[in-house]
Amino acid sequence: MIRLAVRCRPELADRVLAELLELVPEGVEENKGGEWVEYAVYGPPGELPAVPDLKAAAGEGLIEISSTEIPDDWADSWRDFHEPVWIADRLLIRPSWKVEASHRPELEVVVDPGQAFGTGAHATTRMCLELMLGLADDGEATGSLADFGTGSGVLAIAAAKLGWDPVIACDSETAALEAASGNAAANDVELDLMRLNLREQSPPATETVVANLTTPLLTEVGARLPKVPPRALVCSGLLAAERDRVASAFAKRGFELDSHRSDGDWLALLLRSA
Repeated sequence: MIRLAVRCRPELADRVLAELLELVPEGVEENKGGEWVEYAVYGPPGELPAVPDLKAAAGEGLIEISSTEIPDDWADSWRDFHEPVWIADRLLIRPSWKVEASHRPELEVVVDPGQAFGTGAHATTRMCLELMLGLADDGEATGSLADFGTGSGVLAIAAAKLGWDPVIACDSETAALEAASGNAAANDVELDLMRLNLREQSPPATETVVANLTTPLLTEVGARLPKVPPRALVCSGLLAAERDRVASAFAKRGFELDSHRSDGDWLALLLRSA
């Protein structure tokens, strides 16, 4: 098994990550040093991104690319990198093997990601959860919700616990749907699992949509929404410089920007059907 890592300059890390997720949509491992941020992927030779593609993705932010052979127990190493994450001091996202002792949260989501992307730690996920909490506070956590690109199911499970029902967890990867199913059972919630390729298939019609995707996928989602659009759409995975591109794609389908969150170069948008 090979660990392939890209180190980049910290000030360009968010942009490099956005480009890498185009190559590796299932996610990457993140590590930080004083003058670098490192993104790593694991896999057998021949199944990893090509070095020239990684160099192109990192662009001017590139420091170095390294390749390391790792022992057979590599699959357990991801456990070392996942810590509990608090959202608005109310919602706790944590792995099953770590218990938060400081104080009890209003709401808790226990997630073991395995090989699927999504632990709640990334800025895009946190901002989606903040916007979802806001919708719940306004009494809008009702009716159906679809989570596009559910990964390990963090957003879908939080939605179910906040009151949306039914919740449809969509992903193109079998490993992600398996992880989401296991995590849903661990949290005692029900998710409707749907294998869905958003580049080729139309998404289901629901009253609310959460889409934590890359900008190219978000724009494709905007073009593929059903005739009866959701009343609210939370989307993230875009950079600040991509805001107008994404907002324009959804404006063509009658959506208006209601509010947004920002964290570094990342944005999350709350859009409403006009």
